[in-house]
Formats: sequence, C-alpha cells, structure tokens
Amino acid sequence: MTITSDNQPTLQDLANKLDKLSNDVEAFSSDIKKFDERFADYRQATQWVVQLAFTLIASATLTVIITSVLRR
Repeated sequence: MTITSDNQPTLQDLANKLDKLSNDVEAFSSDIKKFDERFADYRQATQWVVQLAFTLIASATLTVIITSVLRR
C-alpha cells in the first residue's frame, strides 16, 4: 500500500494542465497569425505610400523641366 501526499499532482491533474497548455498555445498561434496578417497589410500600405511619393516627385520634376524647356 502506498501513501500519496496531497501535494503531488495526479495523472488526471497533469492531463488537465497539458490540455490547458495546448489550448493556450493554439490561441497564441492564432494571435500570431493575425499579427502577421496585419503586419503584411501595413507593409503593403507603406510600399504604396513610398511609390506614390516617388511618382509625385518624378511628376513634379518632369513638369519643372518641361516648362523650363518650352519657355525658351
């Protein structure tokens, strides 16, 4: 006959904790996926803004050059 201490977890306690940990990891993984999608969206938007800025700078430069050439 073995005597177990009240402080030692049972196999069922360990299984319950493992299930809880597994659920926590799945929830965390889901949060990471959402963050990755959001980050990708922000990166794409930033690229569009940079491209728009370069386009506006190029257009303004061409406008200045063309108007100065045509005034001669």
